[in-house]
Amino acid sequence: MTDAVTVYDHPLSPYGQKVKIALLEKGVPFQAPLPDAIGSGATSGDFAAASPRGEVPALIDGDVKIFDSSVILEYIEDRWPQPPLLPATPLERARVRMLEDAMDTHFEAITWGLSEIVNFGRAPGPLGETMQHRAGEQIAAWYLWLETQLADRAWFNGDAFGWGDLCVAPFVNGAVGFGHSPAEESALGGWLARVSQRDSVAQCARAAAAVGFDSDAVSLPAVRQAMEQGLFKREYRDHRLEWMIKTGGMEVVQDGLARQNIRFIDPFPG
Repeated sequence: MTDAVTVYDHPLSPYGQKVKIALLEKGVPFQAPLPDAIGSGATSGDFAAASPRGEVPALIDGDVKIFDSSVILEYIEDRWPQPPLLPATPLERARVRMLEDAMDTHFEAITWGLSEIVNFGRAPGPLGETMQHRAGEQIAAWYLWLETQLADRAWFNGDAFGWGDLCVAPFVNGAVGFGHSPAEESALGGWLARVSQRDSVAQCARAAAAVGFDSDAVSLPAVRQAMEQGLFKREYRDHRLEWMIKTGGMEVVQDGLARQNIRFIDPFPG
């Protein structure tokens, strides 16, 4: 294996941010290119070889090709063990892994759904307003749960920043971007202020914030235009699909299927 690490990424992906934060914390040099034709369902080349689902992030380390952010984080921790990001004890490691799973699935589905409505123009009018209101209620409930997970700790990981924090920060920052900030006086609000000052987290947050204003192909207006032309297909998988349906967006799914601008995972190539 070589020292050159590639992380195929989109700046808005909280999953990609998790991986980049881990590499930055460990001082591992990497490049993070945007895959060609990302979101089209027709990926190719090194990205397709590394990510048969056509999702970011995908990591290439020499001959090693890995997809799925959780698996990538495990690889990073094993490959570059210092400084350690996982807590020391089995119980604490299990705790932060459960935290990661909840954020990756249930919480991400809400902010992804808000992006569908706000950034991609799904569910215009009263339906969209209702769904946004419900999303706000859901985020507030998850913030209460996160408060219990933080408890009296300074960091989700325990005494110091680590795995538990990098697995929460990108998702909470995503919710903040839609106007859902935890109360400043809350334990979660205090944690967010601390974690936002960490250079690795701040770098990823700045890159994500720039997407809405850049004029290149990464910008949200450009992606929305591609979606409306059927060139870009938003992925409606597992918890995202569940969120859309349970929050009242069945007609959004039906419309996306009719317009062929949503997608699901195809069988992996042989």
